[in-house]
Amino acid sequence: MITPDICNGLFELIGSVFMWKNVAQLHKDKQIRGSYWPAWVFFALWGIWNLWYYPSLNQWMSFLGCTSLASGNVVWCLMAWKYRNK
Repeated sequence: MITPDICNGLFELIGSVFMWKNVAQLHKDKQIRGSYWPAWVFFALWGIWNLWYYPSLNQWMSFLGCTSLASGNVVWCLMAWKYRNK
């Protein structure tokens, strides 16, 4: 049976695959265009918040997916900051 935690964890994990593809693309392009910085900062902070929130609810599958997604978001933000003026 698929629990809400497993379903959410799968969404987080699938989202992390897409996020890490964005990281790879940014690494290749070394420039950002058409990106609104408050959005990527917000989602990175939300991911970091979820690293505390999911364990507090005993949602361990969500936490596992979130670790990959949140780390991808943080890496992307750091790379975007690095490439912002190039």
